[in-house]
Amino acid sequence: MKSVEELMAIKAKMQDKVAVRRGVTDMRIVVGMATCGIAAGARPVLNAFVEGVNAAGLTEKVTVTQTGCIGICQYEPVVEVHTPDGEKVTYVKMTAEKAAEIIEKHIKGGNVVTEYTIGAAK
Repeated sequence: MKSVEELMAIKAKMQDKVAVRRGVTDMRIVVGMATCGIAAGARPVLNAFVEGVNAAGLTEKVTVTQTGCIGICQYEPVVEVHTPDGEKVTYVKMTAEKAAEIIEKHIKGGNVVTEYTIGAAK
């Protein structure tokens, strides 16, 4: 880089790449995949969400992604569901079976499965 203008050109070029990564979907499912999450079983949970969203034909409306540490290791595997209106629901102690239920009731049906949320965790 030789100038601010060159830096701004690089930024403009990369904005499109960032937008693609974010997706243009209505809802986002984020699975915590740090070491603690993986050790607690997050990989099958991530796979269940990916497969369930695909099987339900929701790939245009729902993005499934992974992240590192969410910061609540004692509740792993942790999944966050982000809605278009900015609401975030945190599901804890997840399993592949619970993921299927969340896809049916929350993602498709619009009803939070409260017994799996962080507020209900014991």
